[in-house]
Amino acid sequence: MKTLNPKRKRIYILNCPIDALTMQETLQLIDSAIKENKHLHQVVVNATKLVKMQKDKDLYESVINADIINADGMAVVWASKILGKPLPERVTGIDLMQELVKLAYKRGYKIFFFGAKEEVVRKVVEKYSKEYSPEIIAGYRNGYYSEKEEPLIARQIAESGANILFVAISTPKKERFLYKYRNILKNVNFIMGVGGSFDVIAGKVKRAPKWMQKYGLEWFYRFLQEPKRMWKRAFVDNGKFLGLVVKEFIKFKISGKG
Repeated sequence: MKTLNPKRKRIYILNCPIDALTMQETLQLIDSAIKENKHLHQVVVNATKLVKMQKDKDLYESVINADIINADGMAVVWASKILGKPLPERVTGIDLMQELVKLAYKRGYKIFFFGAKEEVVRKVVEKYSKEYSPEIIAGYRNGYYSEKEEPLIARQIAESGANILFVAISTPKKERFLYKYRNILKNVNFIMGVGGSFDVIAGKVKRAPKWMQKYGLEWFYRFLQEPKRMWKRAFVDNGKFLGLVVKEFIKFKISGKG
């Protein structure tokens, strides 16, 4: 299979390429890749991930080499406007995942669910099997494993007959897994990391109300639910991201492009 490299507009924020794609355009690219038996690796970026990429070279390489890079966070969309290269909209990992599950049911595609705790991933599979059909399930596995098990897991996924792979593991572990085993996974048409999405689908974690999503306050809603786990991401990483964007904006102005 050949990797799909569609011609499209990409912008750069903090040295990271980001595709100026809407949700619908992203879905069309993915659907076309599966129909044509091609392979696509997609990632989403938010403020926290862009901050981590500044020092984590492995994470940086795994992200910039993906075929599609979408802006997951509103902070990234706002930064693109401030820097004079506006993105059309945010394309969140969980929303894209939900749309792809619908597409899988419509087209007869199969999905492998990898990540989260055993009871969580099982509940996600049960929910989608009941809501759509068991026929869309290629397989599933929890996200707790040792490094030596990784090649076996990658082969299990590759041999499952899946067209789509969702990996619900935290950053940077999921990005490294998908990049490291990209050759083994090349028979899976579409692969993406979905972070904590399985926890939301399973009802373990509540998603922010629509109005908070619209105004970029999902991070604060998550902080209120899990303050010990989310405080660094909510305040430290977001603060660093703001500082880095301000620096880039100053350089943008000085260069005479603003």
